[in-house]
Amino acid sequence: MVSRDHKLSVRRQCALLTLSRSNLYYEPKGESAENLRFMEIIDKQFLETPWYGSRQMARHMKRYGHKCGRHRVRRLMRLMRLVPIYQEPNTRCPATHACMCERGQEAPAA
Repeated sequence: MVSRDHKLSVRRQCALLTLSRSNLYYEPKGESAENLRFMEIIDKQFLETPWYGSRQMARHMKRYGHKCGRHRVRRLMRLMRLVPIYQEPNTRCPATHACMCERGQEAPAA
């Protein structure tokens, strides 16, 4: 896309492509060895307990002596596309008299 050998300057080529020059020179580093180790631990634990979110997973890691905070765990879980399973709220029917009686609850006083 952007060529240094072109007659247009690199600055002008980037402007025409609406690309900042910092993006042109950016080279991603990748994850550190420590993060890769944490990701492996999170992955193994997530297979055993798929309902663990970032908070519970961070507590689990602290219990076993790993120094890893909740925000780091959250970022790594997002990177691995791990989403915990949980029960969603039952918003199927409003809290009406008929619906509450079906569930065996008392109806609100009118």
